Amino acid sequence: MVSAPITPQRITDDLDRLLEVLPEAVRQALAPVEAREQLLEVVLDLGRVPEARYPGRAVSLGEAVVERADLAAVVEQLGAFGGDNRAGIERTLHRISAIRNRTGTIVGLTCRVGRAVFGTVAMVRDLMDSGQSLLLMGRPGVGKTTALREIARVLADDLGKRVVVIDTSNEIAGDGDIPHPAIGRARRMQVARPELQHQVMIEAVENHMPEVIVIDEIGTELEAQAARTIAERGVMLVATAHGNELANLVKNPTLSDLVGGIESVTLGDEEARRRRTQKTVLERAAEPTFPLAVEMHSRHRWLVHRDVARTVDLLLRGQLPRPQVRELDGDGRLHLQEPSPPQALIRPEPAQGGRPPLPRRPRELAPVPLPDPVAAPAPAEAVDEAKAAAPQAPLLLYRVGVSALLLEQAIRSRRLPVQCVDAVEEADVVLALRQHLGQQPELRRRAQQAGVPILVIKADTLPQVQRGLERLLQRREPAEPPQAEPGRSGADDDLAALEECRLAVEQLVLAKGQPVELLPRSERVRRLQAELAARYQLTSADFGSGRQQRLRIFPR
Repeated sequence: MVSAPITPQRITDDLDRLLEVLPEAVRQALAPVEAREQLLEVVLDLGRVPEARYPGRAVSLGEAVVERADLAAVVEQLGAFGGDNRAGIERTLHRISAIRNRTGTIVGLTCRVGRAVFGTVAMVRDLMDSGQSLLLMGRPGVGKTTALREIARVLADDLGKRVVVIDTSNEIAGDGDIPHPAIGRARRMQVARPELQHQVMIEAVENHMPEVIVIDEIGTELEAQAARTIAERGVMLVATAHGNELANLVKNPTLSDLVGGIESVTLGDEEARRRRTQKTVLERAAEPTFPLAVEMHSRHRWLVHRDVARTVDLLLRGQLPRPQVRELDGDGRLHLQEPSPPQALIRPEPAQGGRPPLPRRPRELAPVPLPDPVAAPAPAEAVDEAKAAAPQAPLLLYRVGVSALLLEQAIRSRRLPVQCVDAVEEADVVLALRQHLGQQPELRRRAQQAGVPILVIKADTLPQVQRGLERLLQRREPAEPPQAEPGRSGADDDLAALEECRLAVEQLVLAKGQPVELLPRSERVRRLQAELAARYQLTSADFGSGRQQRLRIFPR
């Protein structure tokens, strides 16, 4: 954990300008200072009592309900509503959104307080110097737009960049033709209609020669394509996107291109066996538009992904990413928590001289030689370890109508010993969607002839697929664990496991830069393998559960 002092935050909200346009009863209810602290929104709905919203709570303002005259009086003091039903107060950051009835008459207003917070950019100030594009994500109200304003100001004023803000709803730089001082010397381009945002993004690059473009709420495929086009022209992007975390974008077909795009790849038989996975896998299609990403979990806790490409690759392999955690404490100090190493990582003491031994030269992968058996019987603990380390054969599954993406996600998230096959005759079981199975009588006949049971699920959803797989595995009769060979000692198993680890490291991890999963072993043997991997300066972690626990070794 590293901590550093940062500049205290300074907040300006022009709240009096917003209160001036609200009904008199609302102004009086919000007159006390404590009623204004952390105020997020004021909601005015026809025929209901006005409501003030704060983080985690809502408070009624008075007892009188909102009349049509109240709404009309507020609308008269605002600027024109745009195509997104948003309006503002000139030279302020407040946003007023309208709810209309079927005839277009306004029957509700959401008055959102806009604040310029100077000092928030200290959370990611070091990322600004890199010149790489930055993507901000988080739930509504967490402060994404506020951070965009401060980032635009710092890039323009402190770093001297040519910054253009694409302000679709006038939410970043406020209402009116003169931008709010919160964006500093950055220039602002307004958008006539929300659906034209992607065109204005391209126009900014072609006409105004920016070094940085700031965009709020990338939400369509056209906008994602425009962002990639801009990034390929060497312009830095700072943007927000719909989604709470990076994993949401990976699953979003509309916006996945922002993080490199996802494609389905069919592996050859040999490659699928080497990876111990099914033949169809998901992989990243290209380099991410945004090499840096920040998940804003709260206003004071951000998770930073400094290598989005690697994070996406980890997610597609079913692994958990390890972002850097940045937190701001009550004293204004920024705490940096570096990514923790993978679990079960063991770093042995270095050899004499302070350096680990150099790895031996690679040699061809060959069957692991075992010493001649000895006459003495195997100890009881060696037999137990052999039982625990025995790998369980995967359940061969043929899918009918079930989404390959959902199936792979269910298998990876639960680490289930299931492998998909391409023919019914090769399968142990069939997992079928009810409506698709009824349309394929020939398939049912083939399954019946081959003696392959069929499990039918009602809907192609992740919970249904997960429950189906777990039910199939529960019904499966467990195979008898192999008995230890007579005369095989625990030392023999250790030698075999260590030789397997050494060959995997030298032939695949070091030579080709590929991660490798070893065969399932007992906890003690996995610990020995982890120590050997650490001597090659490689990290490792345990994966799987029960008798399927195995060591995975990662490249540098």
